[in-house]
Amino acid sequence: MKKIITIAAAAAALTSSFAAPAACAQEAQSPWLVRVRAVNISPDNKSDPVGGVGASDRLSVSSKTIPEVDISYFFSPNWAAELILTYPQQHDVRLDGQKIGTFKHLPPTLLLQYHFTPEARFSPYLGAGINYTRISDVHVLNDGASLDSNSVGGALQAGLDIKIDRHWLINFDIKKVQIQSDVKLGGTRISTVKIDPWLFGVGVGYRF
Repeated sequence: MKKIITIAAAAAALTSSFAAPAACAQEAQSPWLVRVRAVNISPDNKSDPVGGVGASDRLSVSSKTIPEVDISYFFSPNWAAELILTYPQQHDVRLDGQKIGTFKHLPPTLLLQYHFTPEARFSPYLGAGINYTRISDVHVLNDGASLDSNSVGGALQAGLDIKIDRHWLINFDIKKVQIQSDVKLGGTRISTVKIDPWLFGVGVGYRF
């Protein structure tokens, strides 16, 4: 009986000696993840008739590929918050396909994400949150027209992380963001543009 107890104790000690480093390694992984992406902004470009007459969707905003940095914090293996950042981006404004001016926008977005298989090599996720867009440097119709200075709307996200090793990963990401602005001429609203872009991103990430 003593031999059985001794063998069981030795086995338990041996198991613990293997399990402890693995547990420590798991605990040692930082909750912080930083990704850098190249993102293509593809606006939906829906607009009201200019001046309330004629056809819809005559106003449009140009597509553009921009750099993006996002910082994620994991509250648990599955749940994370992601803050998406870039610098002010300039876009052309067109009426019936003809350029009528430019503006800049700064669109930080905060998302809550759910990661379905965080320990797997292929880790898909979904996110939802809020976007705040600051609009500045508006030069439309020789400065005769203006846009709202800000826009607040929802944001949805789907993505996939492909792990290269413990720290590095490749990322594919798609977002749908609500952005809209009234267009004013002489202080009078002449149309509302719903930019509502799709954002298609690819990049790399580093888990600290």
